[in-house]
Amino acid sequence: MATTRSQPTIAAGVTRQKTGIPLTRAATYLLQRYSLVLLWIIMVVLFLVLLPNSVDLGNASRAVLGQQTPVVFLGLAVITTIAVGEFDLSFAFIYGLAGTTFPALVVLHGWPVPLAILVALAAAVLVGLINAVLVVIVGISSIVVTLGTGSVALGIALLMSDQSNVSGLDPALAQVALGSFLGLPAVFWYGVVLVIVTAYVMTATPLGRSMLFVGSNPNVARLAGIPVRRIRFGGYLVAALLSGVIGIILACGVGGFSTATAQVQMMPALAAVFLGTIAVVPGRFNAIGMFIAAYFLLTGMFGLQLLGLSGWVTNVFYGAALIIAITVSLLLRRRARA
Repeated sequence: MATTRSQPTIAAGVTRQKTGIPLTRAATYLLQRYSLVLLWIIMVVLFLVLLPNSVDLGNASRAVLGQQTPVVFLGLAVITTIAVGEFDLSFAFIYGLAGTTFPALVVLHGWPVPLAILVALAAAVLVGLINAVLVVIVGISSIVVTLGTGSVALGIALLMSDQSNVSGLDPALAQVALGSFLGLPAVFWYGVVLVIVTAYVMTATPLGRSMLFVGSNPNVARLAGIPVRRIRFGGYLVAALLSGVIGIILACGVGGFSTATAQVQMMPALAAVFLGTIAVVPGRFNAIGMFIAAYFLLTGMFGLQLLGLSGWVTNVFYGAALIIAITVSLLLRRRARA
């Protein structure tokens, strides 16, 4: 009888253990993938405590999400090349080249808008093509090539603009970037759509799987019949096209472009890309993680500016975020391999 009475207790203990394990694993799973979201929430709460009571959370959220930032587009450009095992440092300069060429041709030289857009995009893709040829075909280091082509693109942009800020585009073009939907500008929704499309391609299509295969082990991918050179080539071209498109969109939004702003976007974009590796798919460069990281960083910068900190804090904030992100990403990838 004693044995019989003890059986329900033992069975209950076993049941608790069995149900407890999946719950613990589920919590760990969510924490690993969405810890950055949790940190984002903590950051917002901290800023709400520190900031004056006059700050409205709704308006502040719209201000962060509605910022005219190319970080998301440029982050996708970086992910496109990193996914195939390459590293492109010219993306910010290509963005500046297209963003400067378009208004310069229209305002300074009287070109029609459609033709100026096509030439600006062609210039961006041409830089990507040069990168692809020199890296993929010739075999030069991608860092050396893209730093060089980026410098050339910057010089050409300064030449096109007569080394000054170009402005004077038709205000009607601003609707391309600033047209509102659900209280947020069109450029924000462009970014959302591109992130979703990129995430789908990278995770649910043969092309995306081939890209990741090439990025992880090009020799094995070649033996498996994957066109490694073509995929690497395409990575540079798509990255250049994305960088050029956002340059033109933002030029439309502000009625012109300042070439000096191009280099400023390099650090935030790289920080968002590497910080995104700790979100959604830990240890892997992914579009949705980058998107979350981009607005996490923008929230931090916006809050610091509201606290009266600006100038030097931008470099410190993005630089520290980049170092921490790279370190955590490396540790996560080592753990995944183990």
